Amino acid sequence: MYLPGYGLVAGFCYLLFLPFQTYLYQRFEKQWLILSELAFILTFSVVTIIIARCYYLFVVVANEPNPYTLGYMLTAIFLPAIATILPIILIGRYGFGKYYEKRLEDQKIEIKGEGNYEGLRLQLNEVISIQSSDNYVEVFYLSGNDLKKTLIRNKLSVIADEFPELRRAHRSYLINPFHFQQWKTENGKLSVILNYQIEVPISKTYQNDIKATINSTTN
Repeated sequence: MYLPGYGLVAGFCYLLFLPFQTYLYQRFEKQWLILSELAFILTFSVVTIIIARCYYLFVVVANEPNPYTLGYMLTAIFLPAIATILPIILIGRYGFGKYYEKRLEDQKIEIKGEGNYEGLRLQLNEVISIQSSDNYVEVFYLSGNDLKKTLIRNKLSVIADEFPELRRAHRSYLINPFHFQQWKTENGKLSVILNYQIEVPISKTYQNDIKATINSTTN
């Protein structure tokens, strides 16, 4: 009669710990390490045991004079159950993790270098801005929580044609509207402030397009 309740307790605890999983993922710079998995499973197991024990004491044997001790429940019920169920959970989490990694990989874009020059493969929203520099482009992007810059041999016009989500703000700049923070006007000239305080000038030619794009992105 009370057995489904233990299943509900375990399911509730798992859902309760999903925000903790997200926290660990962010804490380790968007990498899921073995240490992250161990911390998640250990904390989840301890809290689940505590809540299951409370369910037993206050629901299953409420007002009973001689409930099982915690030690008995650990050795006779909880630990054997964990030994049986945990491998299934780990296999499922591993399979889902691989599927999620593949989805992320499939969503990546590649900013190619001309000829044999090396390019850059990353998520579109990791790109903050791209600046033209002679026959090269400087790509400002996020790696985890760190701002990085990479020089790639390519033309800004080629990248603009290939990735229309990156908007032309100036003949020498592309920006990702996703990273918009605020507008800045100085001496009658308009510029945009992106994440990590990256400032990009907006030429009059592209002002209307940039404003419309950012308004549609932020609304």
